[in-house]
Amino acid sequence: MRWIYLSPHLDDAVFSAGGLIYEQTQAGIPVEIWTIMCGDPHLRECSPFAQTLHSVWGFSSAEETVRKRREEDRSAASILGAKAVHFDFVDCIYRRDRNGDWLYPSDVFGAIHEADADYPMQVASAISARLDLDDTLVCQLGLGSHVDHALTRRAAELLRRSLLYIIDVPYVLLNPEELAAKTTKMSETVVSIAESSLACWSEATLQYASQLPALGEGFNAPAIATESLRNYWSKRRGIRTYRYE
Repeated sequence: MRWIYLSPHLDDAVFSAGGLIYEQTQAGIPVEIWTIMCGDPHLRECSPFAQTLHSVWGFSSAEETVRKRREEDRSAASILGAKAVHFDFVDCIYRRDRNGDWLYPSDVFGAIHEADADYPMQVASAISARLDLDDTLVCQLGLGSHVDHALTRRAAELLRRSLLYIIDVPYVLLNPEELAAKTTKMSETVVSIAESSLACWSEATLQYASQLPALGEGFNAPAIATESLRNYWSKRRGIRTYRYE
C-alpha cells in the first residue's frame, strides 16, 4: 500500500510532513510525493511579479526555476526515502487567461480566478489516472489560502476517496487562526515523530534553499527554518492529521 502525498508545489509536502514521510519509509512503507504545479510553462516572457520572485529565488527564467526546483525536490525526497513524482501543471504565477492576461499578476493568496474554475477537475483526472485502489492519499488543508493549495485540495476532494489532511507548513506559522475554519467537521489525530526523524525532516527541508528567502521571518534562513520546525514539532512531538468524521 502506497502513501501518496499531494504537494501543490515543490516543497509543500516535505515542509509539512517530512518527519512522518521519513518514519514511514524507514518502516518499509512506499511513499511518493506527487507535486502538482511544477510544469515548465515554456514562456518567452514572464510577468513582472514572476520575475521578482525569480530574482528572490536566485533564478533567471521560468525554465531554470522549474528545473532547479525539481532538483531540490528530488534531493529532499531522497533524504526521506520517498519517490518524487512531478506533474506538468504550471504554477499560478505563470498562468494566463484566454486574452493572455496574467491570472495572478501581483498576489497568489485569496480568491481563485474564474479562469481556473476547471483546473481542479483537470488535476483530479491526472491524479486519478495514476492511483491504485489501495493507495492512501494525503492532502494539504490549504492554510494561508494560496490559490494553488486551494485548487489542489479541491482536486483531491473531487476524487471522492478517503483523504488524510495535513497542516500547511510554514503557512500555519503565519496564519494559525485559519486552522479551525479549515478543519470544520474533522477529527484530529496526533502522529508521534521521533526526534531523530525531526533531524531528517530538517535536512530535507533545507534542500529547498531557493525558497527559504521568500517564506517570511519564521522560515527565511536555514537556522531559522530548522528552529521553527523544531518548535512546531515540540508542541506535540509530532504532527496533527485530520479526517472528515
